Amino acid sequence: MEMILATKSSTPIIGQISVVMGWIMNGIYKVLDGLFGIQNLGLCIIIFSILIYLFMTPLQIKQQKFSKLTSVMSPELQKIQKKYQGKKDQASMQKMQEETSAVYQKYGVSPTGSCVQLLIQLPILWSLWDVIQNIPAYVGSVKNLFDGLATQIIGVSGYTNLIQDFITDNKMTRVRLIMENDKATADSVVSFLYALSPDQWEKLGDMSKFSGFSDLIDKTAGSIQSMQTFGVLNIAEQPWNYIKTGSIVLVIAAIMIPLLSWATQMLNLKLMPQAAAQNTDDNANNSMANSMKTMNTVMPIMSAVFCFTFPVGLGIYWISSAVVRSIQQLLINRHLNKIDIDELVSQNMKKMEKKREKAGLPPQKITNQAHQSVKNINRIEKGNSGTDESERTKKVEESYRRASEAKPGSITAKANMVRDFNERNKKK
Repeated sequence: MEMILATKSSTPIIGQISVVMGWIMNGIYKVLDGLFGIQNLGLCIIIFSILIYLFMTPLQIKQQKFSKLTSVMSPELQKIQKKYQGKKDQASMQKMQEETSAVYQKYGVSPTGSCVQLLIQLPILWSLWDVIQNIPAYVGSVKNLFDGLATQIIGVSGYTNLIQDFITDNKMTRVRLIMENDKATADSVVSFLYALSPDQWEKLGDMSKFSGFSDLIDKTAGSIQSMQTFGVLNIAEQPWNYIKTGSIVLVIAAIMIPLLSWATQMLNLKLMPQAAAQNTDDNANNSMANSMKTMNTVMPIMSAVFCFTFPVGLGIYWISSAVVRSIQQLLINRHLNKIDIDELVSQNMKKMEKKREKAGLPPQKITNQAHQSVKNINRIEKGNSGTDESERTKKVEESYRRASEAKPGSITAKANMVRDFNERNKKK
């Protein structure tokens, strides 16, 4: 039976996902070692990041399809918000809700369309981060390297205080000992050993209390440093420490970590679809847009700053994941650019109907009031938004006609009946 390490995440859902990801990471390590004789944790991190983000590609596509429709719906939703701005009475609030629902219904989407994808992705991303920053807790092949040394250290009287003082003296701020009966557990000692940089391994071997097994310390240090070496850098070392060495090769390699982290994340943000700018006097929307722009500028810079004092391994993860997301985004953008809005609306409406049929519900009714609300919104847009907006509205209306090929009694067939009825009454 596999032992659950104390250093693993105990957060519900995230903890369980992290265990599964640990199996994947361990499998990558074993495949590289068994087939190619490669024992390199930096390479494992890169392959691991690629696999996880490939797994999330379908979720990304669904989320960005919703975002594409949201950018089209945005002018209509803003018109509704502006129409009822400052009106807090119950009747106005109810009408605002009805007209907003009519817009979502018109495009065949749910107001919570992107929430499901985000709720699935966030635990995966948190778990990914948890595994990367604490590999021995999830990858048995790596943990086994430290078991013998951890046992020897635990046998030393007062070992908990010795390790805690070592952590404080060397400013290992990201290492936390898990205590049990006022003593550090074996698993937290393993996590401590994994976090040691090459210089810190030498300091550990020089401690008089551990002199009785200094050979084992040197052997373990040699084994793990061989795994942690990525190019000329050690993934457990901080770029800033390499910069202080003065070696030209090491300084250049160390500076490339934060620089590439900034560049790849900026590239990823540039490739992300941006909401189309709207001609609006809504200060709240303008403020939100400015905040997003500022955040998109600051976050990559902050990531570069953090990379100087974080282990190289975390920088490699940030870079590799940003590169994967950028390639993924290029392919998604190419796919979404081929999708016609009216066809996407038609598909969404058919999917909604199928879900209702599976649930044993009757086809959703498109009420006269819903259609009239949409027509009123479109009438306002045609007067204020120009030729492009009129063309977009015509394309959406065309989706209703194209969707009329659906079977009789479906949601789209009823929508067309209501539209025809309204048009006949208008002519009278």
